[in-house]
Amino acid sequence: MTRHHTINAVISVLLGAILLAAACFAILQAISWNWSGVWAYREVFWRGWLNTIWISAAALVLSVVLGLLAALGRRAPYPALRWLSTGYVELIRGTPLLVQLLILFYVVADAVGLQNRYTAGIGILATFSGAYIAEMIRAGIESVGKSQLESARAIGLTRWQTYRHVIFPQAIRHIVPPLAGQAASIIKDSSLLSILGIEEFTLAAQQVNSATYSTLESYLPLAIGYLALTLPVSLLARYLEHKYRYET
Repeated sequence: MTRHHTINAVISVLLGAILLAAACFAILQAISWNWSGVWAYREVFWRGWLNTIWISAAALVLSVVLGLLAALGRRAPYPALRWLSTGYVELIRGTPLLVQLLILFYVVADAVGLQNRYTAGIGILATFSGAYIAEMIRAGIESVGKSQLESARAIGLTRWQTYRHVIFPQAIRHIVPPLAGQAASIIKDSSLLSILGIEEFTLAAQQVNSATYSTLESYLPLAIGYLALTLPVSLLARYLEHKYRYET
C-alpha cells in the first residue's frame, strides 16, 4: 500500500512538472524577445553585479561584528548594556528594511553629514543583518550546557577564556548554517539599496529596462545573477555544517 502511494505521488509530481514546463514553454514562445537590445547594456549588468558582490561582502563582515557585540552585550553583567543590546535587536527585527533605509539614510545620515551613498547603504544593511546574526550567535552560545560553564569557572578560566576555549568551539556548529543563510539574505536584501541610487545589480536591471522597454529580458539576467551568488553560499553552508559536526 505504501509503495502504491509512493508511485502515485511520483507520477503526480512528474505530470505536474510536465504541465508546468509546457505552460512556461508556450508563454515563452509567445514573447517577442529583444535580447540584442539588452546585450548592448551588458557592461551595466556586469558593473552592477560586481558592486553587489563587494557591497554584500562588506555588509556581511560588518554585520558579523555588530551581531557578535550585540550577542555578548545581551549576556553582559551590566543592565544598561543588556537593555541597549536588546533594544537594538528588537527594534531592528521589528521594522522592515525598506523603512530603515529611508529613515536612516534620508534622516540620520543626512543629519550627521554622511553623503556617501555606498558607505551609508553598507552601514544600514549591516545594521539590519547584525540584529539577526546577534540572535543566531546568542542561540549558539546558549546551546552550550551550563555544566560546562560551571566546570570552566571551577578550573579558574576567565570570562574571555571560557568563551574562547569552551563556548565558541561548540557554538560555531550551531551558528554557521544559519549564518550562511543570512549571507544569502544579505545578497538579496542588497537589492533594496537601489532606492538610494546605489549602482548595484537591481538598479542596473531597472536602468536597462528603462532604456530598452524589455522587462523580461532585463530581469531574467537579474534572477540568474542573484542565483549565481546565493547558490554557492548554500553549498558552502552544507560543507561547513558537515565539517563542524561532531558527536555530543
